[in-house]
Amino acid sequence: MAYDPAVLQRILTIPELAEFDLSFRSMFGGIMGYAGGKVFASLSDIGLALKMSGKDREALLALPGACALRYEPESAPSKTYVVVPEALHTRPDALKIWVARSIAGLPARKPRR
Repeated sequence: MAYDPAVLQRILTIPELAEFDLSFRSMFGGIMGYAGGKVFASLSDIGLALKMSGKDREALLALPGACALRYEPESAPSKTYVVVPEALHTRPDALKIWVARSIAGLPARKPRR
């Protein structure tokens, strides 16, 4: 699988997202995005998929071009990852909103004993 490095670069250059301690690591032929050590995104040849839940997931899925992530056509759709419409990839103001919503929806870290 290949991914579009321009999408990754756009996310990294949005100043408002710097506070989230973003990092990206290669995984399974694509890239996984982390915020404070927690996975929030997948970037692959399918596109950019954000981990979403609840009303935020429903709202993203309602956008034209958004869909539940499927790595293979015959695989079941993801219940947590939504593919971001390509039209948003070049709109940093819209993209930052969805990335921030994804990160805000991540569960809080459990304190270690």
